[in-house]
Amino acid sequence: MLTLLFDGLAYGMLLFVLSCGLAVTLGLMNFINLAHGAFAMAGGYITVLLTNRIGLPFLATLPIAFVMTALVGGVLEKLLYKPMYEKGPLDQVLFSIGIVFMAVAGVDYLVGSQQQILNLPEFLKGRIEIAGVGIGVYRAFLIVVCGLLAVGLQLINSRTRFGSQLRAAVDDRRVARGVGIQVNTIFAVTFAVGSGLAGLGGALGAEIISLDPTFPLKFMVYFLIVVSVGGTSTLYGPLVASLLLGMADVLGKYYVPSLGGFVIYFVLVAVLVLKPQGLFSRGQ
Repeated sequence: MLTLLFDGLAYGMLLFVLSCGLAVTLGLMNFINLAHGAFAMAGGYITVLLTNRIGLPFLATLPIAFVMTALVGGVLEKLLYKPMYEKGPLDQVLFSIGIVFMAVAGVDYLVGSQQQILNLPEFLKGRIEIAGVGIGVYRAFLIVVCGLLAVGLQLINSRTRFGSQLRAAVDDRRVARGVGIQVNTIFAVTFAVGSGLAGLGGALGAEIISLDPTFPLKFMVYFLIVVSVGGTSTLYGPLVASLLLGMADVLGKYYVPSLGGFVIYFVLVAVLVLKPQGLFSRGQ
């Protein structure tokens, strides 16, 4: 049981890193970016290709995946996303879904449709026993890395000048511009960082989750569930939602294999019936 909870915790932390970029763009920037999974897929493919084909150390590929996807996100934000900020939700949804299908087709053409397998270094393989509990080394690594990211992101959002400027820009762009805040620059940096976090999540998750060209379509629902259950007013909401859903998914698939894939949806419905705005909605 404790081993399952540990695996669920690791999966939940991974879900948070994969989803927190969407929580930022949707909750803080009020932009519906359903193409978020495409950036996660890009980060996963960057890590797999650099590790398996070029031979770079796995740990060295993680910052590369973050930086490259952040740069791509920054360029796309300037060229494609920025004009969509003032559009309605339907326009944003259709636009971002179009980006998803283009990414799926592009990766399938360039790399192929086969599932990618990441070759982890030896020191991250295997399991260790602590007080009779089997702990996967790589899952422990995920918990530590993702936990540090979660703490760092919340501190940046709540304790820094940049976080204050971002919240002000979201609340009222005209007033923010009036007091000298560079709203366009703030949004561009936020979008790029959110894209980079998605790429880092894809890189970290390449060994656990199936990585193929359909990744953005398969995990789009998971990202939306995380931000729906957790709410988007703070980063604590998606973190709690990710941990809850990760443990529910792992335990459900183990104890009720015939219904395991649906447990996460049961949790979604139950939470939204009790709290339609999510666990951490604005004003709470």
